[in-house]
Amino acid sequence: MKFKRQRSQEVGVDLTPLIDVVFLLLIFFMVSTTFTRESHLEVELPEASGEPASPAEVRQIDVVINAAGQYTLNDKALVNNRRETLERGVKELAGGDSSLPYIITADARTPHEFVVRAMDVAGRLGFAKLSITTEREAESE
Repeated sequence: MKFKRQRSQEVGVDLTPLIDVVFLLLIFFMVSTTFTRESHLEVELPEASGEPASPAEVRQIDVVINAAGQYTLNDKALVNNRRETLERGVKELAGGDSSLPYIITADARTPHEFVVRAMDVAGRLGFAKLSITTEREAESE
């Protein structure tokens, strides 16, 4: 018995649907992309002949702590170093304005407890602009 040989068909991948999908995606991204047009304006700012504000005019709360743990608020010494005294003094200086800068300056030998107490008072009264001043280390040669 003689069997007919079947012709083998070449196996291949039809790329036409893939190309169609790529073109559709390209069109979709082109249409959905927003293009921003930047415009540049030349602005000439006005000049002022005034002097900058002196540090005394800028309102802020300066808490200075010496090595013994004594507090000074804006160059005025407190009678003791208790939390209630510090809190009362800060409230009086701030006048209810908790947006003022609150700056803590402590001696390097100040016990940690007194610095944390000053930070705690700031947190309780709602001060968000808290800074701690430091000195730069002397560069060794």
